[in-house]
Amino acid sequence: MSLAARIQLLSPRLANQIAAGEVVERPASVAKELLENSLDAGARRIDVEVEQGGIKLLRVRDDGGGIDADDLPLALARHATSKIRELEDLERVLSLGFRGEALASISSVARLTLTSRRRDTPQAWQVEAEGRDMATSVQPAAHPDGTTVEVRDLFFNTPARRKFLRAEKTEFDHLQEVVKRLALTHFEVGFHLRHNGKSVLALHPAGDELGRARRVSSVCGPAFLEQALPIDIERGGLRLWGWVGLPTFSRSQADLQYFYVNGRMVRDKLVAHAVRQAYRDVLYNGRHPAFVLFFEIDPAVVDVNVHPTKHEVRFRDSRMVHDFLYGTLHRALADVRPEDQLGAAAPAPAPRSEPQVSGLAAGEFAGQNEMALAEHVPSAAVEAPRWQPPSGGQIRTGGGGDYRPAPSLGAQPQAELQGAYREFFAPLGEATPLPQAQGDVPPLGYALAQLKGIYILAENAHGLVLVDMHAAHERITYERLKSAMASEGLRGQPLLVPESLALSQREADCAEEHGQWFARLGFELQRLGPETLAIRQVPALLKQAEASQLVRDVLSDLLEYGSSDRIQAHLNELLATMACHGAVRANRRLTLPEMNALLRDMEHTERSGQCNHGRPTWTQLGMDELDKLFLRGR
Repeated sequence: MSLAARIQLLSPRLANQIAAGEVVERPASVAKELLENSLDAGARRIDVEVEQGGIKLLRVRDDGGGIDADDLPLALARHATSKIRELEDLERVLSLGFRGEALASISSVARLTLTSRRRDTPQAWQVEAEGRDMATSVQPAAHPDGTTVEVRDLFFNTPARRKFLRAEKTEFDHLQEVVKRLALTHFEVGFHLRHNGKSVLALHPAGDELGRARRVSSVCGPAFLEQALPIDIERGGLRLWGWVGLPTFSRSQADLQYFYVNGRMVRDKLVAHAVRQAYRDVLYNGRHPAFVLFFEIDPAVVDVNVHPTKHEVRFRDSRMVHDFLYGTLHRALADVRPEDQLGAAAPAPAPRSEPQVSGLAAGEFAGQNEMALAEHVPSAAVEAPRWQPPSGGQIRTGGGGDYRPAPSLGAQPQAELQGAYREFFAPLGEATPLPQAQGDVPPLGYALAQLKGIYILAENAHGLVLVDMHAAHERITYERLKSAMASEGLRGQPLLVPESLALSQREADCAEEHGQWFARLGFELQRLGPETLAIRQVPALLKQAEASQLVRDVLSDLLEYGSSDRIQAHLNELLATMACHGAVRANRRLTLPEMNALLRDMEHTERSGQCNHGRPTWTQLGMDELDKLFLRGR
């Protein structure tokens, strides 16, 4: 640009096209803005008609409040809105839209027609804009109560933008995802989507809990709802409700994650971190959880005006929000027991024509007594294991060629550490009589046999239960070690030579502010200067870890999210290794009482549905599934 160039105002068309670059990326962006306007107008039914993925045509019709004829030209002007009046309104935004730029931006890069009729008025009116200029004219039209916005030939006047659009199917998939996101948070509204003349979605209003569950099933698939845990927790003015997928229903991509703040779909780093933390102990490496969650908070303490597309928010007390989300989800997942997972299963089958004279009905297990598994555990499972990882740095964790990478921390468990928690590798249950009545059958039932020294076969009220005994015992041992750690606290190990750490002043201030928190975790940090810390003590269990890098990472988390779980994650990694090598091994023959002791402990252990590496520990085969295998009933 020449230094002599004069400053001048942008033309309205160019200003709108620049604004369109922020909010109109593809047809899905247009659909989002139009649908949010319909919802803000109080619509109870929204019909979306799409052609060629929304590039040729995108028509949104609603039965909302409509727009006055005198206001129609203003609706296409920049910074014109009916949703806020003054700064105080912006500080407590309850509507989905509020900037007043959407229609102006869309009309600058497409051919837009807006037709609307207010309720109880005799006439509908229509306004058009085609991107070339911002002049509009209003004329009478025929239209029922509500509003229709028709957008044709997206980016017809900006070919450079149009060539960045993807294939028709890709663009429609993005648009359909937008409709689904809004349908999940506005259950009271009916959504109907058609593409190239074919009906794709027909979601009717859902006014009760069953209807909401049905809509979630339609959008996310019935498998999600069958493997999801409903939650509803309210505390201190914060409420979190919705559905969280069980860890065994994880995904290879983060494509089934819906999180709403006061009804607004967001993708927030703080929220993502809290959810990831809650699933950390039960999810397989590289897998992503599935959830549909609604977070309700006072609008005055959340800022929704921090991103042009309104996908991000900022919380006034981010640490409180993070701790609430993490604590709620962490506890909900920990409280899942086998009976909860079986709750969604089909009820026990009705009696058949042929008599049932075996198994539970015949009382075959009435005489079984539980026995502590440790009575038969060889000493090698309790003493510090002597092993060498196979070549390639891998550790065997079970039978059948199951390997996982060697942990980056500490590698070989220490004998003195394992000795400190030796009692937690021991009993799996006390010897108590088992219930004799069929109505008292526990969730995982009673053991029948052991298969290949790896799996336990048990019969419960629903059918057949298969248990991976090593994975199950590993989780039980791991949870006991964590409980011991929590009750006994972390012992510190003073360093012979304190380690100096150069940081920014902001990081050093953060370390000083959280000094007591570090001390409870076994660290002793000393401020030596404005940008220097000394590490004088580390947790005894982490003496082999790289202390300086761990402290840096923890401080980074504290500054970003207000909390950190890295220290606990390192400790848990070591405890998981200890539990893995303390658990009963594959090819170990168990007696029926030993198997039953393991089943009972699983029923009372947190997160027992997954081992320490996220693999499932048990599965259920119902009578209907077994009947299908043998073509019974045909």
